[in-house]
Amino acid sequence: MYVYILTNQTQTVLYTGVTNDLTRRLYEHSNGRGDVDKFTGKYQTDLLVYFEVCPDAIQAIAREKQLKGWTRQKKDALISAFNPTWQAIDLETWAG
Repeated sequence: MYVYILTNQTQTVLYTGVTNDLTRRLYEHSNGRGDVDKFTGKYQTDLLVYFEVCPDAIQAIAREKQLKGWTRQKKDALISAFNPTWQAIDLETWAG
């Protein structure tokens, strides 16, 4: 299971999610960019800047809820520690 954070081109919006298949979920987000009825479509959040692996769904959901409760400043610090340049992560080439 994965907990992940997406942002938009201007890094003004963060979206936190959980999935069991990060590659598939990123594909779904990028294909839903035009769907303004959904958060990721409305704010064009399809750039992966952070992710972590959790051993099971219960822990992943708990971590997602924890991150969603954090301030923007705390989330920014987490992302910067993991991905200092905030470059969009390509899962096929990411060396972390």
